[in-house]
Amino acid sequence: MNFFKQWGRFMMMGAQAHARWELDVSNTILRDKKRLILLLFLLIPIILGGYAFAEDIANLNLPELLGGKKAYSPAFYSTGIFIISILIGLGAGLITGCIGAGGGFIIAPALMSAGIKGILAVGTDLFHIFAKAIMGSVIHRKLGNVSVPLALVFLIGAILGATAGGLINRVLYEINPVLSDAFITTIYSLMLGFLGFYALFDYLKARKSGDTGDAHGAEGAEMGNLPKKLQGIKIPPMVKFDHDLVPGGRSISWVFLVLSGALVGLAAGIMGVGGGFLTFPIFVYMLGVSSMTTVGTDIFQIVFTAGYAGISQYAIYGFIFYTLAMGMLLGSLLGVQIGAMVTKVVNGITIRGFYAMAVLAGFVNRIFALPGKLGEMEIIPISKQLGDILNTIGIWAFFLVIGFFSVWVIGTFVMNIGKLKGEEGAS
Repeated sequence: MNFFKQWGRFMMMGAQAHARWELDVSNTILRDKKRLILLLFLLIPIILGGYAFAEDIANLNLPELLGGKKAYSPAFYSTGIFIISILIGLGAGLITGCIGAGGGFIIAPALMSAGIKGILAVGTDLFHIFAKAIMGSVIHRKLGNVSVPLALVFLIGAILGATAGGLINRVLYEINPVLSDAFITTIYSLMLGFLGFYALFDYLKARKSGDTGDAHGAEGAEMGNLPKKLQGIKIPPMVKFDHDLVPGGRSISWVFLVLSGALVGLAAGIMGVGGGFLTFPIFVYMLGVSSMTTVGTDIFQIVFTAGYAGISQYAIYGFIFYTLAMGMLLGSLLGVQIGAMVTKVVNGITIRGFYAMAVLAGFVNRIFALPGKLGEMEIIPISKQLGDILNTIGIWAFFLVIGFFSVWVIGTFVMNIGKLKGEEGAS
């Protein structure tokens, strides 16, 4: 039980740190005219090149909207595809902004539910994160918050891990596209299941104790003496950091940085979430890096890790759907802003409950998709009809929960516009 709590706090801290990065990026892009013009320039060809949305919506079948179940790499796009991608990004952004934890976890399951194969969903998600990171990079270097030696050594491991992750996905895809989907689905099932049940446990505990604090507070205060022990192992060369905060600075062996980077890169290469949700808890709770240095260094590494993994492991092999990536970018930028404003008029306990529900919806979506894929490969005895029924239940359960949450957040925002404007004016 103690391990469950510790690991749950670890993952929750990562999800919250990634959400803060998303909000930071969104603010940077939307409040800068040059970045907005660049975004518009990137979107114009997509908007002008689409076809009529009515043709897509006439057949309201979610797996058909983005190319059909058999489409491993869609070669076309339409206005419908672009709008659906914006809605997926919007839903993820609303979760991120309102709940203060990574809504990016739902992007790959959402794409896979809408007919995109796992490997293409991963590559597209990575490219979307890379584009967002490049456009919204905050110059922490000027503030002295980026430890370049720390980041460079970490990136050695991240590149190795991302290469391994991309290679695993591509090899499995070459063996059997269904096997690739099953593997990615299993990874997401485990991650979303663990995080979702922890979030539910956290919500029920908070509700029982009457704790109405918001979900943006600190999670997982300390994780024992692990950072001290790791920093005490002197395997040269040692990498120094935090000179401004600690007399003489701190140091840690390059071995632990490379291993940590490899884990983050592997997660990015396999899951397509950029790996950023792991960097913060690893740096702070395992390596003992200060939060201030971690934030700047994490932004620095996310650009290179997502960029390297997205381009070298997926783009050059044709596993990126650019139209979807740009639509998700646009939707998430808006969603994060709306979600963040709604937190000012909704109590934290409600937000915690919604987060648990959203993550568990992603878990149900992937776990219900798995039997059909295993049956298709003849690993378990299950009829195609039953597999399809389970998959359909998972798809609609997922989109109904995320859809309900999105409508609730946007409705709350619209009904409280006057109050929110008043708060902004007061500040």
